[in-house]
Amino acid sequence: MKLHFKHQEYQSDAASAVVRCFIGQSKGFRKEVAGRTGFFAYEIFSNKKLEIADSDILKNVQTLQKEQGLKIIDRLDGLNFTVEMETGTGKTYVYTKTMYELNKHYGWNKFIIMVPSVAIREGVHKSLEITAEHFQEIYGKKIRFSIYNTQNKSNLSNIKSFADTSNIEVIIMNYQAFATTSKESRKIFQKLDTLQSEKPIDIIKRARPILIIDEPQRFGPEAEKIFTEREFDQLFTLRYSATHKRDFNKIYRLDAIDAYNQKLVKKISVKGIEVVGNSGTNSYLFIDRIQISTDKYPVAYVELEVKQASGIQKKIRQIKEKDDLYVFSNELKQYKGFVVKEINGLTNTVAFTNGVKLSVGQTAGHVDEEHVRRIQIRETIKSHIEKERIMFAKGIKVLSLFFIDEVVKYRDYSNPEHKGAYAKIFEEEYREAISQLNLFEEEYNKYLLGHSVEDIHKGYFSIDKKGHFVDSKEKKSEGGSDDESAYDLIMKNKEKLLDLKEPTRFIFSHSALREGWDNPNIFQICTLKHSQSTISKRQEIGRGLRICVNSNGDRMDTSVLEGEFFDVNKLTVVASESYDSFARELQKEIVDSLSDRPVKLTIDVLKDLVLNNDKREKFIFNNQTSMDLIFDLKTKGYVTEAYQITDTLIKDISDKKYKVPEKLKGFETQVTDLLTKIYTTANFKAAENENANNVAVAVLSPNENFAKKEFQDLWKKIKVKTVYEVDFDSDELIKKSVEAIDKNLTVKKILVHITSGEQEDIIDESSLKSGESMRKQQNITEKADSLLGSLKYDLVAEIAKETNLTRRTVVKILQGLRVDTFHNFRVNPESFIHGVAHLINNEKAATLINNIVYSKIDKSHEDSVFTINNFKGSLAENILKVKKHVHDYVKTDSKVERDFAKALETEDVLVYAKLPRGQNGFQIPTPLGNYSPDWAIVFDGDKYKYVYFIAETKGNMESLQLKEIEQKKISYARKHFEALGHADIKYDMINSYETLIEKIMK
Repeated sequence: MKLHFKHQEYQSDAASAVVRCFIGQSKGFRKEVAGRTGFFAYEIFSNKKLEIADSDILKNVQTLQKEQGLKIIDRLDGLNFTVEMETGTGKTYVYTKTMYELNKHYGWNKFIIMVPSVAIREGVHKSLEITAEHFQEIYGKKIRFSIYNTQNKSNLSNIKSFADTSNIEVIIMNYQAFATTSKESRKIFQKLDTLQSEKPIDIIKRARPILIIDEPQRFGPEAEKIFTEREFDQLFTLRYSATHKRDFNKIYRLDAIDAYNQKLVKKISVKGIEVVGNSGTNSYLFIDRIQISTDKYPVAYVELEVKQASGIQKKIRQIKEKDDLYVFSNELKQYKGFVVKEINGLTNTVAFTNGVKLSVGQTAGHVDEEHVRRIQIRETIKSHIEKERIMFAKGIKVLSLFFIDEVVKYRDYSNPEHKGAYAKIFEEEYREAISQLNLFEEEYNKYLLGHSVEDIHKGYFSIDKKGHFVDSKEKKSEGGSDDESAYDLIMKNKEKLLDLKEPTRFIFSHSALREGWDNPNIFQICTLKHSQSTISKRQEIGRGLRICVNSNGDRMDTSVLEGEFFDVNKLTVVASESYDSFARELQKEIVDSLSDRPVKLTIDVLKDLVLNNDKREKFIFNNQTSMDLIFDLKTKGYVTEAYQITDTLIKDISDKKYKVPEKLKGFETQVTDLLTKIYTTANFKAAENENANNVAVAVLSPNENFAKKEFQDLWKKIKVKTVYEVDFDSDELIKKSVEAIDKNLTVKKILVHITSGEQEDIIDESSLKSGESMRKQQNITEKADSLLGSLKYDLVAEIAKETNLTRRTVVKILQGLRVDTFHNFRVNPESFIHGVAHLINNEKAATLINNIVYSKIDKSHEDSVFTINNFKGSLAENILKVKKHVHDYVKTDSKVERDFAKALETEDVLVYAKLPRGQNGFQIPTPLGNYSPDWAIVFDGDKYKYVYFIAETKGNMESLQLKEIEQKKISYARKHFEALGHADIKYDMINSYETLIEKIMK
């Protein structure tokens, strides 16, 4: 098949924006004699120098920015020009068209396309190849393009001819070819025999090329320095991306919202796969990232399971060498022996003393990992077949893409016969999915049976110099494998892959290859890997956003499909996380990309803005016309006092009831588009405003209040530790414990939630105010049975440790349980142990409360309990910035605590602390487990009877309203503070600052 291309107005606008930057420049190219050999002159052709002044270019840029509502610059940021285009909208096509347009208007014909990776380089090369005939029909000429490669002699001759002809010449160059320390990279700056002792860089410089940078945000500082310091002697630089880190003289913008609302990309549908319930059976670990600092040792961020009061939860912890994960997990048995031996930033690995070694992005020991991945593969196949049944009748090939983190999980290429776990699961699930072919249409059944399951999936991975498939993300890919040259099929034979006769329908690729190649007919993307913080959701979905094509190569856009556009063009993402998490993060990334879009309708937004209608008429806002429009909208109730556009206006625009002022007649479409954009951006950003209030401190250390004498006096008195002793009737405890466990034990089953949803048709609905640009559609829950794993438990020892009972007593309790109660151990061991210990402790506490005796010991809490790692929260919700606390911030757990903390900032309080909780915090031992009171407060001693107060804040202080366990812990705490023997310290429960004052006045 052959891909067909058609005129797209937005692509022409993007190309025109570049051309218009140089209005005033005359057309022509420069031919000059570079040397002579006898009577023969050696001529070179170069781009004609810029004749227009920077001030003229600035005026041209400002005009473009006014027309598009972009931020207007007051000076040029060098001769760099930013074009922002959402992924999937044809960025490569646009800058190819731009080269032709620059040649047409100004005669410029020498271009360098700079890309950050080999994958992107090959994708650009393929794009130039398949659009060559299309552009020749428009412009009557072809571009001569080649890849820069000093290892290939024919490519070196292309470098030589780059400046020798009057053709439009393009060199495609990847970052590794010039800005690394490799031998090949340095050749660009060396004299080469094959170039008659010339340096490649000198040949390129002579041509005075125009530099086009594809995905500039992915280049490192060394490469960026070469660009900005004009190492290539470029005439000027054009930068193309959807996610620029820095805007240089932005001249065009087509962002995520515009692309979606104009139906230029697919709609996104999400299926989130989430595991719920306790696990704790197989040393689960995930290495999220390694952080390297020039003045500190490297640290790693590791996700592991942590035992908490509410059960076992997965948490990300920062670790360093010699850290013990057994301690970090609050002593979960499966982490014994996991002491950090080495964190290697060079190899991106973390090694432990027990011999386990993991790379960044790897998961280990997750007992239900394969189960979840199987569900993901099954759901992808299901979505694929559902889509394919519909598309088959329309002659549209459907492709699905699996992202994985390790090549070996798909296939061991050292032994081609050996399939990886994911390949095996895929083939099993696919056979099951099509096992009932009588459910499908006859023609579609024939299509499904036309190829074996082994032929319908292929792998696309990087290859190292020895021809081995590797996991690293920037190795040279040249294809050639027992997977029938999957590389060539995906990168070089895109048209073949789109043909219904080609059996490949499912592609497995490395997660790192997230840019540089794509296919318009990818309808499903499945991430068979742990979602990492360093890879954005927009990057994950970017491979499948392009509008699809049919078997004739025709683009299935709105001109063909009209109202059915999103029914056909829908990308389903099967994510390795919850639906809510994926949708929330995706929306946040979209919001972050809208930083320069206005959210209010003000004179500054309108002034100098240029509107162009279909009749080629212009309307330019000035101060007066800007005020007139705003006043008109305010009068009609369409704009608030804060200049924000109301829902009423958007509804009236939708219902075609809104009338523009007389002066703007003829520009109705342009005005309503402008107002809708501002409204949409405001709603998106409103949903994310809370992010501006976020607080994240890696290490929160005590401030000067901690060192005050008054607080140190209190701390010295309460930091002393105690132990307790008690006598009780073992037989009575055993009897009551057995009854309580048989009656009340609940063991959490491990479940897998599958939640699906999709984007709204237009991203400007009122639901955006609540941050819901995606709409949930379905929830399915699956049980994950038989997940005991290989870990062996000493059940008696674990319960004895949690309850402080003898093994003999624990054995009697377990022997007394009903068989069906004890069977729950195999359902979820950790949940069983946690539940049994909790119920035993409850019964134990009931008999101990009157007989317990606390005694001081010669150990104390360390000052380090007040140093808090990974302190995070929101100023709008649970964090307060304070002045009298021993930290600059205090985190609260409820409205009662928040109000109480605010009140503690009164002049009567000298200093106070929210006592740190957790394993390494301030703890009082009790038969029910450790207990931490909430507050330590020092009052003005001249006013109050009790200078020192230890407070427990509760919303309701009626004993019947408190949980039984809370009542008992508070009773034990009273006995602990009594044992300390300080009459000037009072411990009590309060629910407000007023209650506190009443108690200290007594």
